[in-house]
Amino acid sequence: MNFDFSEEQQMLKDSVARFVQDEYDFEARNKVVANEAGFSQENWQKFAELGWLSIPFSETLGGFGGGATDTMVVMEELGKGLVAEPFIASVLMFGGLLQSTAQSDERDALIGGIIEGSVQGAVAYAEPQSRFEMQDVRCRAEQDGDAYRLSGEKSLVLNAMSADKIIVSARVSGEQSDEQGIALFLVDANAEGLSKTSLRTMDAQVVANIALENVTAIALCGANEGLALLKQMRQQVIVALAAEALGIMEKLNATTLEYCKTRKQFGVAIGSFQALQHRMVDTFMASEQCKSLLYRAVCSIEQGEDVANIEKNVLALKVMVGKAGKLIGGEAIQLHGGMGMTDELDVGHYVRRLLTINAAFGDADYQQQRFAELSLAS
Repeated sequence: MNFDFSEEQQMLKDSVARFVQDEYDFEARNKVVANEAGFSQENWQKFAELGWLSIPFSETLGGFGGGATDTMVVMEELGKGLVAEPFIASVLMFGGLLQSTAQSDERDALIGGIIEGSVQGAVAYAEPQSRFEMQDVRCRAEQDGDAYRLSGEKSLVLNAMSADKIIVSARVSGEQSDEQGIALFLVDANAEGLSKTSLRTMDAQVVANIALENVTAIALCGANEGLALLKQMRQQVIVALAAEALGIMEKLNATTLEYCKTRKQFGVAIGSFQALQHRMVDTFMASEQCKSLLYRAVCSIEQGEDVANIEKNVLALKVMVGKAGKLIGGEAIQLHGGMGMTDELDVGHYVRRLLTINAAFGDADYQQQRFAELSLAS
């Protein structure tokens, strides 16, 4: 198969790489994440001007009309720069769900705002008790005329503190873990009855726990469509996160290799020690395995393969990213010695992001169990 990128995809990749190299070094990144929002609005507007925020949206909505490959090339380069701007949360999660719902003037206007960089969004799907199970929903929705009233709690909502609008999963009917009866609702981020508690994850992202008490909301889908839309979004975002993780792994491997060539012990570079060479080969092979599985998952999505086959490819990818991330991150820290643990060196920050990606939507152990169950079922 031909895995070469098209001319447009290569230009897109080079555009993101130039931004990271010229304007987003480690020092600049630290200044960005230190502010209250956890990212730079100036950078976000630059992303809009460069057309990056339009990539996953259809041309009829004013977007680039890109597919999984286009998103992959962007996320890999963003990963190399450890870019903190909420591309995943606002564009892929919030925007992706909006695009999957029925056409309406408000939906189209919000997507137009995302593309222009004037609208930020978030998706609130996880709850304190739900862990990785998206169907475990206690948040309730009660109809109130043409609108709904939401009451419940949501946990660790990415980009909630900067969002203008939030998509919330809530139960219209059924019991706590029923797969039926879940719908998606659009709420104003500053609506009456909605309160947010800000906190930071270990990779310095700003997230929020949300409490809703009779919050006015607009239904985006039918009572039994919400979970399917969330699962579709999860699959797309897992692939994007895997691409980001691949960029991080490649960066860590390159940084560690360079360090091993320059750090001397007993009068020689530590990279000359055969034992360390073997360990560097192991980390290189781990990243290459992730790349192969990533390409396989992206190809299966773009070629429209069987749904079960796509799901298995995505699950295998998530498992490999989790395991390879722990290996590569651990070796990078250990081979850098004591410096690898300090905040002053970028290595530890990359590793923390890898660990966060592993936990997102279910860690490697959880996804391996899902893969086994799907394989047995088929």
